[in-house]
Amino acid sequence: MARFLRPLLRGTTYTRLLHLWVPMLIVSVWLYIDMSTWWVPAAALVPVGLIPAVRLGEGVQARLLLTPSEQDSGISVSPAVAWRDRLRTVLWLEVRMALGAVAMASCVWLPGLAYELARIALGYAPDDAVPLLREAQPHWAYWLLVPLPLIALYGVVVGLGALITAVARRLLGPSAAERLEALEERTDQLLERNRIARELHDSIGHALTVAVVQAGAARAAGDPEFTDRALAAIEDTGRAALEDLERVLGVLREAERPVSSRPTLAEADRLLESARASGAKVDSEVSGPLESIPGPVSREGYRILQEALTNVLRHAGAVPTRVRVTVTDGTLTLEVRNPLTAEIPGPGRGSGLRGIRERAALLGGRALTGPDEGDWQVHVELPLS
Repeated sequence: MARFLRPLLRGTTYTRLLHLWVPMLIVSVWLYIDMSTWWVPAAALVPVGLIPAVRLGEGVQARLLLTPSEQDSGISVSPAVAWRDRLRTVLWLEVRMALGAVAMASCVWLPGLAYELARIALGYAPDDAVPLLREAQPHWAYWLLVPLPLIALYGVVVGLGALITAVARRLLGPSAAERLEALEERTDQLLERNRIARELHDSIGHALTVAVVQAGAARAAGDPEFTDRALAAIEDTGRAALEDLERVLGVLREAERPVSSRPTLAEADRLLESARASGAKVDSEVSGPLESIPGPVSREGYRILQEALTNVLRHAGAVPTRVRVTVTDGTLTLEVRNPLTAEIPGPGRGSGLRGIRERAALLGGRALTGPDEGDWQVHVELPLS
């Protein structure tokens, strides 16, 4: 019984009933003026529904009264753009008026019918205003029929509320263009999250790898001077990683920081010095104007170089490494080579190389990774256009 009466305790039941009553106010005024032309309000809804802003107003009203507590109601709150949306709005207005008429009639006649049954049960003569009971004779047994109109009213109010909500989702729901726009927005969000994950992997992974390698080298060396240099390098690398982390967190907090604040190849010396401080012998060569590289290419190139050096330190250790950065013929070429050695245990297996290939493919370039003439090479070519 409690479950049966639960809808009567929900505010949504009454806001939906109010939503059904609203259009009947205009209809009632018109019927008071001229009852013989009852169809005029329904005909007037056709040109009204073709107005683009009407869909916006109906959507706002439907969300407020039909689904007040739902985050994703499935009801659009934007003006009509295509003719299909306008025709759907016209159909919605007609259906809303028809269901509103049923709700209004039920709320007026069903309580009146229950009241009339109670009068007859008390011994009063039936009222001629209720044709169904015009021939009834007063009798106490009519008390048994009094609850029936009230139960029917309950079913009408709850059932029409659920029906009008379902119709609203169908006729006022997002159009194909709006669903496509929402899908594109969701795709952009996922791509941004993927980019941030790569940023964290590249910057923090590089910093931790350098710190682990330098700390291990300092402990093995047993040289106070070398230990001091290693600690200083760890401090610089950690500070740079904190800056990267703060920048990425700023993106997550939607801070108004431009993408151009990300490091570019112009700051590649920081990466090279960090690798040298870890004990690696880095032979670097830069040819071509780095300043002419477009921002997106330069930023992604920095991350690719960072990941390549991180992989060298993580899997090969402090080995001689050759780095070549070349800008020529509209192409940026990055090459990192180191001697093949037994793999040094460390965190991460393959995610760095996959990230390099993903970044290159994103910019329309290509990345080659693998053994080559006794060395391990990372060779990346990125178009500058």
